[in-house]
Amino acid sequence: MASLSTASLSFKAPSTRISQVLRKASSSQSMTFGRFSSSKSLRLQISCAAKAETVQKVSDIVKEQLALTADTPLTAESKFSALGADSLDTVEIVMALEEKFNISVEESDAQNITTIQEAADLIEDLVQKKPAEETA
Repeated sequence: MASLSTASLSFKAPSTRISQVLRKASSSQSMTFGRFSSSKSLRLQISCAAKAETVQKVSDIVKEQLALTADTPLTAESKFSALGADSLDTVEIVMALEEKFNISVEESDAQNITTIQEAADLIEDLVQKKPAEETA
């Protein structure tokens, strides 16, 4: 079963048809989900939703790196560029995240990080992939 809003598509149960739906979504102008039908362009976002603790740590690092005040509101969807970060700031954010979480982010992955959520998701993925002896 899938639910659709204007910003995201979420699946409640694993399905082998997810890739088929996404291929159709990326190649067609019109899609139908149950009773919902649209002929407009749809933007799909699939998120693995990192832990709230990881999102908070990333938010704290972003605030520190960008010299934002403690009361600056940040959400998981906050874009670095909307917070005033340029490419150098983004590199410094990634370096601070690498140091804080004891991970190494590939350049290709670093270039794709634009929001706090994307950073948190990548961090959790990298931490999970670390060999057991490194995390001990």
